[in-house]
Amino acid sequence: MSEEPKKISLAEAMKQKLQQKKQAHSQDQGKQDHFSTETKKMKSQIKKRPNNQKKRTGV
Repeated sequence: MSEEPKKISLAEAMKQKLQQKKQAHSQDQGKQDHFSTETKKMKSQIKKRPNNQKKRTGV
C-alpha cells in the first residue's frame, strides 16, 4: 500500500516549480539588507599596471 505521487503534466509541474521559486525569492527579500554579511572573494586592488615597455625593450 505504498502511496505513489499523482501523475501531473509537465506544464503543471513547471507551474508548481515556478510558484515555489517565487515564494522562496519573496522570503529572501525580507531578510536581505543593504549590507551583506556573506564573505566575498577578494579582488585585486591593482587596477592599472605601470607601462614597462621601455624596460622590456631595453631602451
